[in-house]
This record gives sequence, structure tokens and C-alpha cells, in this order.
Amino acid sequence: MAEKLRYSQAITTLHMISMVCLTLCLVILQGCAALRPRNPLPQNIESKVEIPGMMGVRAWGDEASEVFTQFAIKAARQELVYYGEEATKRPVHFLALSGGGDDGAFGAGLLCGWTAHGSRPRFKLVTGISTGALIAPFAFLGSEYDYILRQLYTGVTSRDIFRKKSLLTVLWRESVVDTWPLARMLEIYVDESMLAAVAAEHNKGRRLIIGTTQLDAQRLVLWDMGAIAASGERDAIKLFRKVMLASASIPGAFPPQYITVAAAGRQYEEMHVDGGTTAQVILYEASLDPMTIFAELEHLSLGRERILYIIRNSQIKPEWENVRPRVGAIAARAISTLIKTQGVGDLYRLYAFARRDIIDYNLAAIPPDLAPERPREPFNQVYMNQLFDLGYEMASNGFPWLKKPPGFDPTPVFLKPSPRVPGPLETEEKQ
Repeated sequence: MAEKLRYSQAITTLHMISMVCLTLCLVILQGCAALRPRNPLPQNIESKVEIPGMMGVRAWGDEASEVFTQFAIKAARQELVYYGEEATKRPVHFLALSGGGDDGAFGAGLLCGWTAHGSRPRFKLVTGISTGALIAPFAFLGSEYDYILRQLYTGVTSRDIFRKKSLLTVLWRESVVDTWPLARMLEIYVDESMLAAVAAEHNKGRRLIIGTTQLDAQRLVLWDMGAIAASGERDAIKLFRKVMLASASIPGAFPPQYITVAAAGRQYEEMHVDGGTTAQVILYEASLDPMTIFAELEHLSLGRERILYIIRNSQIKPEWENVRPRVGAIAARAISTLIKTQGVGDLYRLYAFARRDIIDYNLAAIPPDLAPERPREPFNQVYMNQLFDLGYEMASNGFPWLKKPPGFDPTPVFLKPSPRVPGPLETEEKQ
């Protein structure tokens, strides 16, 4: 009887070992099969990169671009042709939309509530990063596209954004989830009629810029989305959607987007991910300076009021969380902390430039005392609806824009009353 029992246990052990070995073999085979061949852009020709058939629609964010400078000057002239001399007297409004993932519901709600309030302007320039890149084209086109913003941020769940991949293969793949549901949604909302509308506004002298991160180069790339739309190229709509998706592709979690480029007579493939990897909000970059048109065409813009609106799709203040003592939780918390502090730095950077160029600075962010409790799972529909409603209600009642970044006091130190330091005798008396 004992021998039969030992024999049965041995068989069971062998069976378990066999199953483990089989599982490992399947993981290795699937992992090897998942490796994606690439033809990356060589570093020595990165300055020559272009999009085949669409010259001048992109620029490195960290170096001056003659093409983008000329596009800015052209924008002023297009505005003058379309609107006449009246254009030189109207205020110029800039809108910068930040990253923030599902917190983008706040920015979408704010824009829709701004429309309801009746004071939302037509923006001369709109920029977007990450979730802000998904909002930017619809904000650029105006309030008639508010219904899409509402649907994108209140009518979806996580299953409309991504699908989880098999845990057996995730270590050998480029991301934890697949974003084909989000790509399909963009195909629905970013159609040929929308592309034509963006092109039409671009030809009136307005500009729409989205940022992505070229991961091999560790550099910000700025895309002139209006120029893409107005190019007339057959693949313009595919590139337009891909840039939007790339800017919102969180590295590691979402798959990167591969964009075909040309340089030195050959074609290569660039890997693009979330623009928030390099910046949380964009406006003043080496290749993108909103004051270019004023410096170059001062006679067309003398005396025009300039107003900047920044929507930070996040809370600015630190958010408390009991971090589990696990590598994944610690890493995720560290990255979210880095993003938050980077975002605050970007707000200060834009404030410094706005003060230099006499631009009225206006900042919106999720107020911590009114923010709903954040759920564990991302893209929770209830949470996003609460954020959307919060932004909508605040804006429809007249949004209280902040006039400076958090913690900044513009009063010079020498004009402040000096704090009185108690003397040694006073200190001894108190003791």
C-alpha cells in the first residue's frame, strides 16, 4: 500500500514538473515569436528626418526649426488674408492642454462648461500632450465638437481604451496591454470630415500642435497637425490618428507607435510614446515660440492682447497614498511622483516666458478639496464622469483661473516686511 502511495506521489510530481516545463516552453516560444523586427533611425542623421510625402510637418522640440518659424509667420499672414485688418486688433488666445490620463475628463468637462458659460474664445494656437493630445483637436475645432469630448471622457470604460495581454507573454512584449480599442475609437471620431475641418482652420492661420516622445532619441517631437491635415496626402489621416495615439501611449503599459520616416534617401521606423515622458505641457519650446509671429511681423500685431490658458489635467498638490511594499507599487508611485513634479516645473517655465512676453497667464487644475476619490483601476467610468461634471460645473459658473503657478509669490523679497527675529533675552523669557 505504501509503495502504491509513493508511486502515485511520484507520478503526480512528474506530472507537475512536466506541466511547468511545458508552460515555460510555451512562454519562451511565444515570447520569441513576439519580438518585433525594427529598422531604427540612426543617430547621425536624426537632423535630416522627414515624413515621406509630408515635408515640414514635424520638428524636434529641443532645437530651432526654420520650417516651424516660417509656418508661424505664414499663420499671421493667413489670418490677415482671411479676417482682414480686423485680425490685428483682436486678442490672441493660446491653449495648452497637459497630460494626465483619465484625469483628462476634468479638462474635457471644463471646455464644455466654458462653452455653456458663453466666454470660451477661438484659440489661435492649441497644444496637447498625452491625454491633452486626445482633447486638443476637438478643442481646436471649437464648441461644436464638445459632444465628442463628452463621449470620449464620460461614455467609455477601460475596455474601450485597452485590453490586457496574456501574463504568459507580457515579459517578452512591448507593453502590458493592447490599445486597439482606443485606436478603433479614434478611427470613428477622427474621420475625413474632421480632418477637412482642421485643414480649413489651419488655412485661416490657426495652429494645432501635438507632442510625442521619440524614445530612441529621448527627444520631444512636435507635430503640426494642421499641416498634416492640409497636406492632401492619402495617408494623412492615418498619420494624424497615429500621432494622437502615440502621444497618449504610456511607455510599458501601452504599446509604442511606429512611424515611418525618411532620411538620407532611406526609410526608417521611429518608436514614439507618450509626450508626457519629455514634457507635461508644451508651448515655449526651442522650435515652438508663440511670439515668433509678433517678433517677425510686429506691424501686424502691435498692441494685440495675448492670453494664455493652461489646463493641467491633474491635481497640482501632492496626493497621499498608502504604498504597498511591492516593487510594482513602489515603481508606479515613484513614476507618478516624478510626473507630478515635472508638471509643476513646466507650469513655472511657462509662467516665466509669459511674464517676459507680456502674456496674461491663466491656469486651471483639479482642486484637491473637490476632487473625487481616485479608484485603483484606471479609466473608471464613475470617476471620469465625476471629474467631467466637476470641470463642467466650475467652468459654467465662471472658472476661477489661477494667475500664477502654485507656491509662487511675485512680490520681490526686498518689498516684503522683514520677519522680526526675537532676541536672546526674549527667547529666555519665553522659556
